[in-house]
Amino acid sequence: WQTGLTDCCSDCSVCCCGMFCFPCLACQVAGDMGECCLCGTSVAMRTLYRTRYNIPGSICSDYCITMWCLVCSVCQMKRDIILRKKMGIF
Repeated sequence: WQTGLTDCCSDCSVCCCGMFCFPCLACQVAGDMGECCLCGTSVAMRTLYRTRYNIPGSICSDYCITMWCLVCSVCQMKRDIILRKKMGIF
């Protein structure tokens, strides 16, 4: 990951969107990944993203992060998507 799980200050707009309109942020992430809007918060989405970009981790860690820190998980994915788009590798 290019940002930490709780690295909210690196992009406050994503953090605010996650806090005040979480379903919108989840749909944005799913849309960026070309998936159904309902999949944006799933363990499968996080695992797919991590696998696609060779980010170290496991399904177990994805599950734990998604279960105990869902908003932070989706925010981290959106921040990473934004950074990868800027670098032209998304």
